Amino acid sequence: MDVDFAPHEAEFREEVRTWLDEHIVGEFAAHRGVGSPTDDSAWDVRIAWEKELSADGWLGLTWPQKYGGRGASLTQEIIFEYEYARAAAPARVNSQALELLGPTLLAFGTEAQKTRFLPRILGVEDMWGQGFSEPSAGSDIASLSTRARLDGDQWVIDGQKVWTTFGHRANWLYVVCRTNPDSSVRHKGLTMLLVPVDQPGVEVRPIQNVARSGEFSECFFTGARTDSDLVVGEVNGGWNVVMATLGLERGAALLPMQLAMEREVFDVIDEARHAEVSQNPLIRQRIAGAYMSVQLMRATTLRVVSSLVRGGHEADAAAAISKLFASTEHQKLGELAMDVQGSRAHIMSAVGPEGLSAAQRIFLLSRAESIYGGTSEIQRNIIAERVLGLPK
Repeated sequence: MDVDFAPHEAEFREEVRTWLDEHIVGEFAAHRGVGSPTDDSAWDVRIAWEKELSADGWLGLTWPQKYGGRGASLTQEIIFEYEYARAAAPARVNSQALELLGPTLLAFGTEAQKTRFLPRILGVEDMWGQGFSEPSAGSDIASLSTRARLDGDQWVIDGQKVWTTFGHRANWLYVVCRTNPDSSVRHKGLTMLLVPVDQPGVEVRPIQNVARSGEFSECFFTGARTDSDLVVGEVNGGWNVVMATLGLERGAALLPMQLAMEREVFDVIDEARHAEVSQNPLIRQRIAGAYMSVQLMRATTLRVVSSLVRGGHEADAAAAISKLFASTEHQKLGELAMDVQGSRAHIMSAVGPEGLSAAQRIFLLSRAESIYGGTSEIQRNIIAERVLGLPK
């Protein structure tokens, strides 16, 4: 499978391919495709790889040059991400900062915040975690209870966050707090703060996921402090900032997601042949369904990418539909991968995440896809109300 870009982009595409071919060697080649934004496997190798990317300016391609980016076009970023996935390079570790916080700071941050934090993100000097969800406020951020009060020139924070991706790896958190508890409207009175982890008032407890990987953490704030100028956007205006962050549709990431799932489908086909179940009519039918699903994802992704490059907004609807479809189909693929392995799928080869087969990892890790990034129920509401115009 390949994608045709405009002729004038061919030189940039060749530059990307050449660089990846020359640098995915040795230990990096031994860890092709390792990890994901929710999987911390081979962390030290991936840190080294991200620094390799940073050294040659491949992080934050579209960010302004004065903050360490290249000032590249969206089309060039899409080309890079596509070639990156095509080469099965190790997954980048600081996706929270590169894909969410960085663009949020570019849109809402002060010049001092941009100058201070963006170059350090691109230099792989700071790792960031997202402090949005709480035990009683997962998808409903407006009901969060973590509070922050101004004490002189600092904010004092008390509360708890949970499901913080790579929180135990982060030295900074971007945290949404309730700064006006007297507001009669729940989503008003919220503020986004940038909070250093290395202080007595912050406790981070890692949580092991079902695949026995250190994916996320819970964070406790007890009198934690951060400077008053580390507010992103306006005080009590954090709702708009949060919605912008959650709404950042990374068009450049859509093709890699589809490519990754397509590789998994072909791996399942190879495993079905090896296990001599490829002639089973029920298995064959499910494999055909999985293959058709990734082709549908590809067609939708190309429409979204085309819209983003043109500056259109019709991608919003397709993104919601794609998220719901991909979550459902990836879970089906995980179930198919397990069934193809038969009884072997129930046995781990070793203790810990390294003992899981590829099929077991797909099956276990995909279970959460209908929850994170917007639950399937919420995606259906978005599609019904905002796309189809149905009543609430």
